Amino acid sequence: MKKLWFAAPVLALLTGPVAAASIQVAKPEEVGFSSERLARITETVKRHIDVHDIAGAVTLVARRGRIVQFEAYGLADLDTRKSMSKDSLFWIASMSKPITGVAILMLLEEGKVRLTDPVSKFIPEFHELKVAMLREPTSSPVAGSASGPPQYYPVPANREITVRDLLSHVSGLASRGTTSTAEVAKDPRRPGETLATYIPRLGATTLDFQPGTRWSYSPSAGFDTLGRIVEIASGQSFDQFLRQRIFEPLGMKDIFFHPGEERLHRIASTYHRDDGALSKVDQQARLANTTYFSGAGGLMTNAEDYLQFGQMLLNGGQLNGKRLLSPKTVELMSAVHAADTLPGRPKGRGFGLSVQVVSDAITAGYRVSDGSYGWDGAFGTHFWVDPKEKIVGILMVQTNNPNRELDRDFENAVMQAVVE
Repeated sequence: MKKLWFAAPVLALLTGPVAAASIQVAKPEEVGFSSERLARITETVKRHIDVHDIAGAVTLVARRGRIVQFEAYGLADLDTRKSMSKDSLFWIASMSKPITGVAILMLLEEGKVRLTDPVSKFIPEFHELKVAMLREPTSSPVAGSASGPPQYYPVPANREITVRDLLSHVSGLASRGTTSTAEVAKDPRRPGETLATYIPRLGATTLDFQPGTRWSYSPSAGFDTLGRIVEIASGQSFDQFLRQRIFEPLGMKDIFFHPGEERLHRIASTYHRDDGALSKVDQQARLANTTYFSGAGGLMTNAEDYLQFGQMLLNGGQLNGKRLLSPKTVELMSAVHAADTLPGRPKGRGFGLSVQVVSDAITAGYRVSDGSYGWDGAFGTHFWVDPKEKIVGILMVQTNNPNRELDRDFENAVMQAVVE
């Protein structure tokens, strides 16, 4: 294990899997990094493994279009003691959302979708949505009586929710509010359902707030709805669109909603962290689902494949001669659409179209440059694109209650290694 922890990143690059042809390997000094300082990434990840935050990890760093650090650490499975490998597969959960965002923006460029389009243009069931309002108590509670749960009543939405609202999490659609959570739970998605059969039912749920008045994360409903809009606007199933329009052009060969049997042995096990110990989480239900293509959190991939996507964004929408978006559209995607002045949004961090944007790194407490953007996954995956320093950073772990301090520690280990 000692050899695993402290192997030099450059040596690992030479002895590990060959990187995709479009993104070549470089010595760190060739692109302004210090090899000695980059080794602190290994030290950082090891500390988190030692305290059982994670079982293992894969890290990948590229600058100016060239990979300078790519390493696997720890274990992919604690029971079998199987080592993590660079081609280990991870459920990236909400790191699926930026990919869905790019799909929508491709259709925007083709004139098939507008950011201002109401969702009901594509899914009529979203017309005339209601908003949950807290009912004020009419009298003082009787002494000694138990207070019940908050009571809500519906009022008409001031306006329809739009594609932009969904992309920037200001729609109020199943945004973790009490009423919407209860309504979604009453009519959950059933085995064998598709986006076409399930998403229209979300139109019957009550919004958590008036559209555009606050920021609140919609974990599943918002971006699954966007996936359905992609299907309607493109005439293709969501998985087919992603495969033909994004994954194949970028050379992403190891990304999918549902892994084939030949890939099962490469999946890193998922763990739950509690009281300094890790316990395995059963993922059989997720593996068995082969009909529902969740744009919010359904994709699985490895670090190297996701790098192709991140590098495409850093390159202004193209990679290896294949253009998905124009530079102006990538600018639109990574601009702040939900500012940190909006209720619910943390200071120093705005939200763009499917990505978080670091608008003020000092205020946010981040080590990345202002204007950096990216997103995380619920199982601990994390990526960011730093246009100023021309960096793409990727962290892959599988813990369903991740310690987000690892994200900041990883960013710090990368940024302190930049020497020119």
